[in-house]
Amino acid sequence: MPKPFDNKVVAITGAGKGLGRAYAQHFAALGARVVVNNRRHEGERQSSADRVVEEIVKAGGDAVAEYSSVEDRAAGDKLLACALEYYGRLDCLVANAGITEGRSFRKQTLEEYREVLEINLMGTVNVVHPAFRHFCEHGGGNVIVSTSSAGLFGDFGLPAYSASKAALIGLMHSLSLEGAPRNVRVNAIAPYAATQMTVKHLSDEVSAAMLPEQVAPVVAWLASGAVSGETLVAGGGYVARAGMRAMVPIPVTAMGDWQALASSPVNLNYASAGKHFEAFVASLDL
Repeated sequence: MPKPFDNKVVAITGAGKGLGRAYAQHFAALGARVVVNNRRHEGERQSSADRVVEEIVKAGGDAVAEYSSVEDRAAGDKLLACALEYYGRLDCLVANAGITEGRSFRKQTLEEYREVLEINLMGTVNVVHPAFRHFCEHGGGNVIVSTSSAGLFGDFGLPAYSASKAALIGLMHSLSLEGAPRNVRVNAIAPYAATQMTVKHLSDEVSAAMLPEQVAPVVAWLASGAVSGETLVAGGGYVARAGMRAMVPIPVTAMGDWQALASSPVNLNYASAGKHFEAFVASLDL
């Protein structure tokens, strides 16, 4: 029987483990040919990208490994070239690679702050730019960037991470508008999952309920081209649509009617990403 992504080619960055690995395996199971990107780590006997490719091939799928580091400005060109060399096309890019931090802003050096921005924001830009241009020139395609509830609400100890993930939402919206006349769809996923990055902060019960594999179907749906300009929060088999609420304009007097402003509807419904996560988990059937 035909599969939803038969004859489609999907490239995924940071696909050697965690969420990226789950995305790669899910797309392959849906019939896609997958370009599995993950940088090589010093001392590795086998790269994580190669391991994921082996897993996909053993399951009857088709995949190839690509080893660029997203902070390399040429990473996007290399990723696109790999897809075109092996498969002759590229239909979807999932820009998943990123890092986090765990230090308050006042204790960070600027070099530490810039490193997070360089990988999360500019690393995404590096890989999206060539793919987006290719899609615009060849009749369409899909781009999915990986954001976070920290980009929506911020969180303590994640100043650079929150800033970089918020920037990706702005980038996504801008590209969705630019790509619309050319049949290019651009969306964002804000995943909740137990991964190497997050598992130490989760209870065993929550970790068992928040598998990376449960986010993958939502990413695949975004890659179908059904929508553009959306940010979806997904985890534990649940999905929610995220966005900014429209504010009610308040007339400003000479001194400013700040009491009226304070009682008016606000953009953000949660005090932090952590509070949003707690509410999200509470809605799950655990």
